[in-house]
Amino acid sequence: MKQIMIISTALLFLAIGGVQAQNGIDQVLKNIETNNRELQANEQQITSQKLEAKTDNNLPDPTLSYAHLWGAKDKNETIGELVVSQSFDFPSLYATRNKLNRLKAGAFDSQADVFRQEKLLQAKELCLDIIMLRQQKHILEERLRNAEELARMYAKRLQTGDANALETNKINLELLNVNTEASLNETALRNKQQELNTLNGNIPVVFEENQYPAIPLPSDYQMLKSEVMATDRTLMALGNESLVARKQIAVNKSQWLPKLELGYRRNTGTGVPFNGVVVGFSFPLFENRNKVKIAKVQALNIDLQKDNATLQVESELAQLYREAKTLHASMEEYSKTFQSQQDLALLKQALTGGQISMIEYFVEVSVIYQSHQNYLQLENQYQKAMARIYKSKL
Repeated sequence: MKQIMIISTALLFLAIGGVQAQNGIDQVLKNIETNNRELQANEQQITSQKLEAKTDNNLPDPTLSYAHLWGAKDKNETIGELVVSQSFDFPSLYATRNKLNRLKAGAFDSQADVFRQEKLLQAKELCLDIIMLRQQKHILEERLRNAEELARMYAKRLQTGDANALETNKINLELLNVNTEASLNETALRNKQQELNTLNGNIPVVFEENQYPAIPLPSDYQMLKSEVMATDRTLMALGNESLVARKQIAVNKSQWLPKLELGYRRNTGTGVPFNGVVVGFSFPLFENRNKVKIAKVQALNIDLQKDNATLQVESELAQLYREAKTLHASMEEYSKTFQSQQDLALLKQALTGGQISMIEYFVEVSVIYQSHQNYLQLENQYQKAMARIYKSKL
């Protein structure tokens, strides 16, 4: 009877070892950050976008032209003309575009941070689910051992006439239920592990933790809100996009400045050749029309998106905090109840001693097991809520 686990006591120790679990999860996240194919592809895309942005500040290609003319009456009289020229925007525009490109690079990096955070949060939640499934597996194993021991004991009692078929059928049904739940648990555990491996570039992940990291509930919501709002990566990305939009307005205004052209010209013919310089100006009267207005509208669009995102982040944080607070309170209530609750070992002693019937035993045991399952679900939801609250730390 000693080997029968007192589940209520065991669950109180499931929260211990938080530092180890956190280190385990951190290492998994580091591996996924290195091996994830989507993150690798996104990194290449960001690099491509940065290079593409730089091409907007390139000089146009130089032009080379040659003309050969001959006289209408005397074809021996010829004139040759060679022109080499290079056009370019007003010099100050290149400096403005260069600043714009630096801001764009920062915006691209911020977008990459948001995408990275989403993938790592997905991976962390998978780790938390795996921990919960392992805890459930541990309970199911103890439950199965209990049921098997009872089955053997009541099979002997049935032979001696001290038990009836109804009682043994009840135990066999319990065995079937436990085996079914254990099979479903094992399948779910393997599926979660496979999802984690896929996020790791289909490289097997070594993650053996079965305890959650210790994450206390913040008592000061306003302080938590200030921290989250200041570090939210989505808001930071939109802030960088807003800076890009503002600088784009300045670039579009500068494009009203004239474009310049410099070149070399050489005329040759039957007479003395001539060398010269070509200087030209181009005034953007048509191609830049409405571009400043477009840039201003786009900047306003980004600002409105940021305002809306700010409201969403505040609302999501408030909901997550309320959820975490409720879950934390429920977990504490369960823990207090488990400490004062009659454990399975005492129930089994009462059953074998004839103090309670088999039906009474299973009624009590079902309540206990269901309570522990509820506790595991609450703890998993609490850990996920806290992971979402502190996602900016990933």
